[in-house]
Amino acid sequence: MANSIQETLVEQTVAAVKSLYGADISESQISLQETRKEFEGQITIVTFPVTRFSKKSPEQTGEEIGAYLQQHIALIAGFNVIKGFLNVSLSDTYWIDVLHNSIAAADFGRFPSNGKKLMVEYSSPNTNKPLHLGHIRNNLLGYSVSEILKAYGYDVIKANLVNDRGIHICKSMLAWQKFGQGETPESAGLKGDHLVGKYYVIFDKAYKEEINALIAAGQSEDEAKKNAPLIKEAQVMLQQWEAGDEEVISLWKTMNGWVYDGFAVTYKQLGVAFDKYYYESDTYLLGKDIIQEGLDKGVFYKKEDHSVWIDLSDEGLDQKLVLRGDGTSVYITQDLGTAQLKYDEFQMDDSIYVVGNEQDYHFKVLFAILKRLGKSWAQGLFHLSYGMVDLPSGKMKSREGTVVDADDLMAEMIETAKDRTEELGKTDGFSEEDKVALYQTIGMGALKYFLLKVDPKKRLLFDPKESVDFQGHTGPFIQYTHARIKSVLRKAEFAGTEAKVTPPGISAYERDLILALTNYPSVLEAAAKEFSPAQLANYAYDIAKLYNKFYHEETILKAEQPEVKTFRLHLSAATAKIMAESMRLLGIQVPERM
Repeated sequence: MANSIQETLVEQTVAAVKSLYGADISESQISLQETRKEFEGQITIVTFPVTRFSKKSPEQTGEEIGAYLQQHIALIAGFNVIKGFLNVSLSDTYWIDVLHNSIAAADFGRFPSNGKKLMVEYSSPNTNKPLHLGHIRNNLLGYSVSEILKAYGYDVIKANLVNDRGIHICKSMLAWQKFGQGETPESAGLKGDHLVGKYYVIFDKAYKEEINALIAAGQSEDEAKKNAPLIKEAQVMLQQWEAGDEEVISLWKTMNGWVYDGFAVTYKQLGVAFDKYYYESDTYLLGKDIIQEGLDKGVFYKKEDHSVWIDLSDEGLDQKLVLRGDGTSVYITQDLGTAQLKYDEFQMDDSIYVVGNEQDYHFKVLFAILKRLGKSWAQGLFHLSYGMVDLPSGKMKSREGTVVDADDLMAEMIETAKDRTEELGKTDGFSEEDKVALYQTIGMGALKYFLLKVDPKKRLLFDPKESVDFQGHTGPFIQYTHARIKSVLRKAEFAGTEAKVTPPGISAYERDLILALTNYPSVLEAAAKEFSPAQLANYAYDIAKLYNKFYHEETILKAEQPEVKTFRLHLSAATAKIMAESMRLLGIQVPERM
């Protein structure tokens, strides 16, 4: 809603209370809302706070204020009162002006720079296996939140902390050394991350066989897990890596290189990117200086075994180990150091960690420690915690039998989009190259939209088939609506530079669509403040539904009056622009035709 009419309504309501009841009321006491869909009107004024001045019922108070406002504001076409709510209807002239002079403006919905710098850290893969379904939600959330915050005026740095060292990496390396026979991604015909993941699975299988053999020989399960030769070898390899053993480091670099090449393909297919990479192999020793700083400040304390701890029990977080007795780091040590490194490098005002909700406790501890250490920037840290993604049983086969591979899922989505599109006959006149691009756009749009339309905090059930429904609450429905608008504009040979005309009036369908379009800046603002792409996703769906109602109920190309046709084409173009921008911020492309 344009600010000017809201400000006018508030000012005139204050004047009405003074004129009608001889009382002074502050503007902050006047509450405006968008009128609920079941009632007539577009703006609702809550009249309950005024009754203490009017000494009348909310209904009578609303009637008197409504009559005053209609007399003093020419843009008010009518009003009605439902209990303590005064619903105001604005004139066609107002809505026509809003479309032409607000929504159609080049800078509509654009926020100026707020001068603040913000980092969004997402993806954070391990280099011992390919990306999976959980990573897809993580990457899509991180990328979309970054784009939304950028549109809201932040200078955004997209960061990726790669977990490229540790015992899990050594497991893949050892298995390749023992069983690989020199196999490479080229010789195997596999993406590098899939090849390395294959050897992680091979290690796990061989390790379990050794455990079972030791249990059969009389050891307990815990003893067998510790004494299995493979795990001991992996631990030795980790020690060799930390000691800088040339042969181990060389193998590590080779196999990580394979994984990075594989990740690059997956990231490109997902449409995500990063401005800055951090690697655990570079950061795992960071944090020890911070531990010493905390000891000096009395924030940490040492136990008899020389291990270092912090007591956060007064914050409901219990006692937490921050450094082992032998001086080696734990995860929190590294994260403390990395947080300091990131701030030292970028001096950002805020920093968002996109990590699943299984790490909620870890981030509460991390942030609490940094605040206790007196880090001023710790106030700007936020954990964007998201829920797990489930698939209906039997809908997807996973390469390893436990998790759904990201590449497999994306390939299935594109294939599903192809089947569904051809079934509906939506590719007439397309070249083979155009068809391939369209299936990619629809398949990836379906996947992204389905995962982003749900509030990040909620666990969700992803159904690949349902997500490609052209009539449901889906990405393809919005994409198809955008293509429909573009088709109308092409048929009309509408360039967008045509004169802005004033039709004799507008329909309820046109008014409802214009009203919804005016909300774009406030929806973008809410999505940015709540780190929730779901706000924009559901808004784009609402816009698509409203446009389709308008399209089916009103004639556009065959409108009887030229000015009506031109006005509706301007409205269609504005809708396509906002729909495309909303989807772009979700990382989703919208086709020109389909």
